[in-house]
Amino acid sequence: MRVTVIIPTHNEAQAIERVLADLPSDLTTEIIVVDSNSTDGTPGIAARKGARVVQEPRRGYGRACLTGLSAADSPDVVVFLDGDYSDRPSELAVLLAPIKDGRADITLGSRLSRQRSGGALPWHQALGNRLAASLIRLLYGLEITDLGPFRAARADVLCAISLEETTYGWAVEMILKGALAGFRVVEVPVSYYPRIGKSKISGTVKGTVGAAWFILSLIVRYYFRRHRPRSPRPA
Repeated sequence: MRVTVIIPTHNEAQAIERVLADLPSDLTTEIIVVDSNSTDGTPGIAARKGARVVQEPRRGYGRACLTGLSAADSPDVVVFLDGDYSDRPSELAVLLAPIKDGRADITLGSRLSRQRSGGALPWHQALGNRLAASLIRLLYGLEITDLGPFRAARADVLCAISLEETTYGWAVEMILKGALAGFRVVEVPVSYYPRIGKSKISGTVKGTVGAAWFILSLIVRYYFRRHRPRSPRPA
């Protein structure tokens, strides 16, 4: 199984070497670091550690992920991972297992389903994620607890659902479109630790509230666009 790992970065020089060192080499076929105008040497560090660095000067988390997807070399599965070392790349096997076993098309790493390191997830970010996950459970019948960034999906599924969001709405778009198209979205517990460096969004209450409002409105908008999920597709 060909596995491509895509890591969006912006000034992650303090963490990116640890992230790349912890990725299990026996599970990854290629690693793509999509860098957005880092000024701290992140691209050079990533390249020295063996990653393929792709430049994306336009800002936006979703845009970086989409750029990485377009650069991927015929993967079977694509993994998305932040470059701040808050998730543990060494847990990649846990994330891939449901897809490998034929039980899932998309897997989400939940930071809220097990005890996490103190201070890893600020209260306002945890609250926003729980609220969004609760709304998804209510409207879509999808049993998830978190919208975590550490996730994997079959490449053909990503192609089928045609992701378009270029900002932080991209993460929830994958879940909603996957559910509405009848693909199997499965959550697995992952560890979570304080990020290295300053968060671009969740470091402030204002940034978190803005992101949460956008995500919640997106959840409702997709629901009314497609009133209910289709029946799950066969494996």
